[in-house]
Amino acid sequence: MSTTTSIIREDVQGFLALVNGLPAPESLVADEQRAGYLVLKSMTEADPRPMAVIKDLTCPGPAGPIPLRFYDVRDSRDPSPVILFFHGGGFVIGDLDTHNALCTELSAELDLPVLAVHYRLAPEHPFPAAPDDCEAAARWLASSPAALGRTVTGLATIGGSAGGNLATVTARALCDKPADAPMLLQVLLYPATDESQDGSMMRFAEGHLLTKAAMDWFYALYQPTSGDPRAFPLHASAEGMCPSIVATAGLDPLQDQGRRMAAKLVEAGIDTTYLHVAGMTHDFTTTRKALPSAAAATAKIIAAMKLMLTRV
Repeated sequence: MSTTTSIIREDVQGFLALVNGLPAPESLVADEQRAGYLVLKSMTEADPRPMAVIKDLTCPGPAGPIPLRFYDVRDSRDPSPVILFFHGGGFVIGDLDTHNALCTELSAELDLPVLAVHYRLAPEHPFPAAPDDCEAAARWLASSPAALGRTVTGLATIGGSAGGNLATVTARALCDKPADAPMLLQVLLYPATDESQDGSMMRFAEGHLLTKAAMDWFYALYQPTSGDPRAFPLHASAEGMCPSIVATAGLDPLQDQGRRMAAKLVEAGIDTTYLHVAGMTHDFTTTRKALPSAAAATAKIIAAMKLMLTRV
């Protein structure tokens, strides 16, 4: 399919006109792009939902304390699963603030606690710093740490883009070497899963929010090892993986990477829900103020999470 025949939703057209006028990430140093990403989210993302508990804390990591943010729509609760959230941003940008509103949405709509992880970023900390931190945070969470005041019965990892990569890498690690609480679900939103440079990466190389040039810039800083399943999880086995949700966007350079991951999970016999959002850009779950259709698509993903969590 060519870009000229791809569906583009009406609200997405206006959004793209805005973002296409902004400086491309590859033209900026990492610190400048981090600041710009936070400003963009403040303009495009929905307001955070009220929470009974929002607490910043840290857990031990392989290179020092890992910043975390804990959310719960309830003051207290009985033992329950916890959602473990990894922000996106190409392993270079993004933080606890850029995805704060989405974490509150997940806690409010799922009626579950959420723990967001701010893993180390490139270029200061290239691969494998990010997956190392995410696995450490997951194992800490699974131990029902006293700092959270919750008994954790299982984990559901979730993230978008680079966060989707880290969500499945972490899930794979915990399925291979189980933690104190089991993996219940992985939710991969428009994930980066392989090194591919063809297909949707070329069809949507520019003009659709995420660009191929931006991905090249991110990976030049992240320095992943080609073929390493902790860098490119499509190379990992899908055998024995937990139930999974994979969501892709119709105008996304990473669309084919998500499709291939979903197909691999299905072929391995994993309970998998695949959601494709036609006419939508990458990173749509954090553009819910700017795009009504993105808010509706995000609600569908959360509904799928509710369904899948009732089946485990």
